[in-house]
Amino acid sequence: MKQTLGVARLLITCPDRSGIVAKVTTFLQAQGANITDLDQHATDPQGGTFFMRLEFQTDRLKLTAKALEQRFTDEIAKAFSMDWQIHYTEKAKRMAIFVSKYDHALLEILWRWSRQELAFTIPLIISNHPDLKEAAQHFDLPFYCLPVTPKTKLSVQEKMLDLCDEMKVEGIILARYMQILTNAFVKHYANQIINIHHSFLPAFVGANPYQQAYDKGVKLIGATAHYVTEELDMGPIIAQDVVRVSHRLNVSQLRELGQYVERMTLARAVKAHVEDRIIVDGNKTIVFDLQ
Repeated sequence: MKQTLGVARLLITCPDRSGIVAKVTTFLQAQGANITDLDQHATDPQGGTFFMRLEFQTDRLKLTAKALEQRFTDEIAKAFSMDWQIHYTEKAKRMAIFVSKYDHALLEILWRWSRQELAFTIPLIISNHPDLKEAAQHFDLPFYCLPVTPKTKLSVQEKMLDLCDEMKVEGIILARYMQILTNAFVKHYANQIINIHHSFLPAFVGANPYQQAYDKGVKLIGATAHYVTEELDMGPIIAQDVVRVSHRLNVSQLRELGQYVERMTLARAVKAHVEDRIIVDGNKTIVFDLQ
């Protein structure tokens, strides 16, 4: 029986050579797929790496998803030495949100999610403080407060990992979660944890970067969203943005602008992730344009 899945997104990485796009599109057309979007990038036309994102409708597929994937492996992927993955929009990604006390990034994500601008499922919200429980309840989402101390950090993160496994979480959004995740936690969700922070790093480290930025007289404030790796704040960058500032702004105004850029940048990164627009290439990302 034909399996109706709606829309599928195919991501491909392979050595660059001629004929890749033609082979892939011809194969999908022969299986009854209707291609609706295609984007590609090559690092070097002469012997570089080729990246492609292809979106297609699956209502008229002649094969089940499993049979399609097996045939694609046998007839296309092996011949081109492809690293590939396929995602079906019928199965929305299950993304947990971790947060501490700052609410700006969390509320931006929840607002866009509630308006269906971000298409994913939120199984739970975890915080090391109780402050944002009411916000989670407003959106009818499970909220777990798991306080962290230096002595309990490892045990708490083990409990967090257990909760995520129990809820079948596939990825995590750090909406200003002010705790460093253990290497074991990061490895469990490799390239599936999205973090947001101000772009002053490596300058102005510490608890009050905006005061330091004000004292230094910065003229730009920015934010960076990236995948979390074992090396702190050095993972593959997904999205960045900046806003110009002047000497007329005080610390509070700098912080307000900074939080605005943070929440916009995080939302853009999450949208790219849940729409399967990102391919990680070492410590870099290929991010295909958002619509």
